[in-house]
Parts: sequence; structure tokens; C-alpha cells
Amino acid sequence: MFKKRKLSFGFFLYTYNLAVSFNQPNLSSVATWDRNGITFANESIIGVNPKDIFIDTKNSIYVIGGANKQILVWHNNSINPIQIISPNFEDLSSIFVTSNGDIYISIDDEKNNVIRWSSETNTSTIVMNPSSRCFNIFIDINDKLYCSMALKYQVSKIDLNSSSTDAIVVAGMDRAGSDSNHLNNPRGIFVDVNFDLFVADIHNNRIQLFPFGETNAITVAGSRSARPTVDLHKPTGVILDAKKYLFIVDKGNKRIVGEGPYGFRCLIGCYGYGFQSNDPDLVSMSFDSFGNIFVVDTKNIYLADNKNSSIMKFQLTNISSGE
Repeated sequence: MFKKRKLSFGFFLYTYNLAVSFNQPNLSSVATWDRNGITFANESIIGVNPKDIFIDTKNSIYVIGGANKQILVWHNNSINPIQIISPNFEDLSSIFVTSNGDIYISIDDEKNNVIRWSSETNTSTIVMNPSSRCFNIFIDINDKLYCSMALKYQVSKIDLNSSSTDAIVVAGMDRAGSDSNHLNNPRGIFVDVNFDLFVADIHNNRIQLFPFGETNAITVAGSRSARPTVDLHKPTGVILDAKKYLFIVDKGNKRIVGEGPYGFRCLIGCYGYGFQSNDPDLVSMSFDSFGNIFVVDTKNIYLADNKNSSIMKFQLTNISSGE
């Protein structure tokens, strides 16, 4: 029988009442979603090939669209975006929104900067200057910004409370590899309230857990894990729910899988893939490649379907929150 992970690792264990800017619902281990997804926004609204999506705790939805030059925002269950932000950069790559409404965006150009777009002043500031493009960004509860540098095989971070824009490497080496301290094309990243780092290690077909302060990872999903869990093929996104169970974008298998007390199961995309509403092409998911997947407080799942140029919504059909 599978057992839930205990991830204290000898340091103070925070509770989940700290201020994260995204939903981590308490999901039932038998929760199911309608596999006939609804198109929340199509190409006529968001443009071609949306790169990334973020949903905050107020259920505001942020999408990198407009040929990756704009951020479209939906508030208060609006049908159409009621705000369009144009940061004046050519190719926006990944997005994260903090509790105060500031928007952090990685830029895919020769400078590879990460910027902060202030919701109060409508101006941008460079906050990170990584040595390679950030395919995914994440900000933990201690204002540390993480960047997955797939082309450098590393994850780096900076302190947003510091004046420096230089990053330090926290996971991976300067070359690809498959052992515990290497990564091969890291994409989606997630940092929990204990500052443990989860990485979707796409070309090693696994999810790696780097406990806080450690450079050697534990494989928590994929065929090489200590206890084989689920076979993954090019996973690009990972998030945790309130119980610290994993939800993974298994891009190569065109599906989303979820963890529970008895292991993993397929949630969406379980019967092949294509262009039907229940068969999303998950190419953009690196948590993008990242786009991310997100769960709103109603526990519906949203994802950015890059190839079909749409944002898909999958509605919860089993609303139990107990085990």
C-alpha cells in the first residue's frame, strides 16, 4: 500500500495557512473531473499558442497571449478578459502573480531577464538576470524567485528582497545527467511551504524532489523512483494540493495524472489525444513548457492548450473533500 510522504526533514514544518498566491484545494483521493473539457478562451481571444497561465486565490486568471506579447486577465468570473497588459517585450515566456498583485514574467530574448510588472504603477523592473532563459518561474512564501533553466540543466533562485539580480544555482549541474544531483531539461517547478523544490525533469521522465538546502534529489514520480509509482514521458508541469499530493502534466503521454494514498491515477487525457475537447495537446505545460495547470477554489482544472491555441477548463464531477 502506498503511503503519503512525510517531508519534515528535521527543520520547522510550516502549516498551510501562510500566504500563497494560488489555490491548493483539499481534494478527495477519489475526485474526478469531466473529461469533456470546456473551451474557456479560444484563439480569437488569446491569439495563437498561449505560453502560460496563472490563477490566483481570488480566481483571477492570467494568460500570456496575443502572440506572447500581452497578458490577458479575467476577474470575477468574467466571460471575456477585462484587462490587457502590454509590458512592451517581444516574447513573454512564463508568469507568476504574487498576493499583492505584482506580475512576474520571464522574457525569452537575448537578455533572458525576469521582470516585475507593478499593478499599481503599470511599470516594469528587472528583478533577475539569469544566464539562460527561464522556462518556468515560481515565487515561494519567503520571496525567493526560482527559475528553471532548461538549456542549462539547472534551477536557480534569487532573493526578491535583495538589490542583486544575480542568481544562485539550487538544483542541477552545468551538464545534463540522470543521477540524483543532475537534471536534463528541467521545466515545471513548484516550491512548497517548507521550501522543498519539486522539478519536472522532462528528459529523465521523472519528478525530482530537492529537500530544502539539498542538492541531491529524491525521485518521487517516474519509473526510477525508489518505489515505482507511475511511468512518465516528458513531464512538464507539477503542482501540489493541500495534502501535498502531486498533480503532473505528463506531456509525452498527453495526460494529467494525480497522486493519492494508493498511488497515481490518470485524471484527464486518459483515452488518447487529438483535437477533441477532451483530448488537449499539453505541449505548453511546464506547471508550461508550463503552461501550468491550475485548480480554482471550485476545484475545476484549467490548462493552457498551446497547440490548439485555447485555455481549457475541466469541471469537477465528484465534490467530496474527504478520503
